[in-house]
Amino acid sequence: MDDGPVQRAGAVFGSLLFLVIAPGLVAVYVPWALTRWHVQPPLLGLPLLRGLGVALVVLGAPGLLDSFARFALLGRGTPAPVAPPDRLVVRGLYRFVRNPMYVAVVAIVLGQALLFGSTRLLAYAGVLWLAFHLFVLGYEEPALRARFAGDYARYCARVGRWIPRLRPYGD
Repeated sequence: MDDGPVQRAGAVFGSLLFLVIAPGLVAVYVPWALTRWHVQPPLLGLPLLRGLGVALVVLGAPGLLDSFARFALLGRGTPAPVAPPDRLVVRGLYRFVRNPMYVAVVAIVLGQALLFGSTRLLAYAGVLWLAFHLFVLGYEEPALRARFAGDYARYCARVGRWIPRLRPYGD
C-alpha cells in the first residue's frame, strides 16, 4: 500500500538522518578522529596510491548517496533496521552488487587511508569490512529472506554479496 508523498517524505527524511548518523560517523568522523586528515608519507612509499585513494573516495561517495536515495524512493523505507524498506531494491548499483552501501563506505574509508598514508585507517577499513560482513550474514540476509522470500533468493542467486557483476542484474 502506497501512502504517497507522506510516506515518501518520511522515507527521505529518515534516510537522510540515518546517512548523517551512520555513514557520517563511520566514514567521516572516525577517519578524521584517527588521522585529523593529516597527510603522512604514502603507504609502501608509493605516491600513486594517493591517486587510487582519491578515486575510491570520489567513486564511493556518489555510490553511497545513490543507494540511500533508492532505499527511500524505490524501497519506501530507510537503510536503518528500525525502518526498513517495504520493497526489495534491485535497481541502480544493486543490479551489480547486493551491498553497495557497505562497499561504498569501505571504499571511502580505504580511499582516505591511501590518500592520507594512514596504516591505522587501513586497519580500520579492514575491521569495518569484517563488521559489515558479520552483520550481513548474521542479521541482514536472514531478515531479507524472511521479508522478501523468493524474490530475495532469486536476487542472491544472481548478484554477489561483495564482488560486483560485470553485467547488471535484470539484463
